[in-house]
Amino acid sequence: MTSQPIFIHAGAHRTGTSSFQMCLHENRTALEASGLSVAYPGRDGIPSGDLALRLPGTIGAEPDGFVDRAARTLADHGRDRPLILSEENIPGRMFHFMRGQFYPMAAPRCEVLRRAWPGQIAHVVLVVRPYDALYVSGFRKRAEDNAVPSFDDLRPTYMAMDRGWPAIVEVLRDVLRPDLLTVVPYAQRGTSVDLLQRLVPGIPGAALKEPKRVVNLSATDAALEVLQDAYRGGEKLPRAQWKKVIRQHAQDRTSRGFAEFSVEEKNELSERYASDLKQIEWMDGVSFS
Repeated sequence: MTSQPIFIHAGAHRTGTSSFQMCLHENRTALEASGLSVAYPGRDGIPSGDLALRLPGTIGAEPDGFVDRAARTLADHGRDRPLILSEENIPGRMFHFMRGQFYPMAAPRCEVLRRAWPGQIAHVVLVVRPYDALYVSGFRKRAEDNAVPSFDDLRPTYMAMDRGWPAIVEVLRDVLRPDLLTVVPYAQRGTSVDLLQRLVPGIPGAALKEPKRVVNLSATDAALEVLQDAYRGGEKLPRAQWKKVIRQHAQDRTSRGFAEFSVEEKNELSERYASDLKQIEWMDGVSFS
């Protein structure tokens, strides 16, 4: 059991989470010298990232079977000191977007996390991104290592998404029950050091450094077309190979229409995002900045 507080950076996806985790890596020594522990995964090649937090991912999965393992994982990282946890998959995974579901597993995943950490949840920070950019970026990310349908076939599904950011913010607030919940629009995110200082107020900024390494390089249309040709042809590429394809085509930034909304769709999604931000701004128990 731990009575230490935890500070949770809950993503979201495609909002610079990998860069933030690189920031934690670059400043790990300074943070630990300040009496803090840090935990983050290494899925994008983040050095020293070793968090493997398993939360329910299949619709209908019961939280009970995940709590003990999650509790052991968190205790291994932050048993005796306050813990900074960065994990973009806390609300869930992005592939559900392609089914018209906006993080449908957010509630059971947060329930597991709340039950797995018996101490104080001092602060949760969620960075939110406009829907059009989020859906396009999520689709492109999945296309790096999976065969995907045509984006044109999925556009009606994205436009009819079942819910949005306000529902996820409510889950984080009501299930995790943090002392403070802060929602940051992507346009106001600032640097990774800025975000770290928001997450854990009082960290001395002078001792922190912004990471220089570019993390999670986005694939160009040219790279994604090559990869999709391979996957649709039945090839299964190991990570090193598809990453190599992305690097090989990184300089060809010609738009080939791989994943684009129409102007009308972009306007509709922008209006929905603006309305949802206003709703979040007026939510009880939520700091909006």
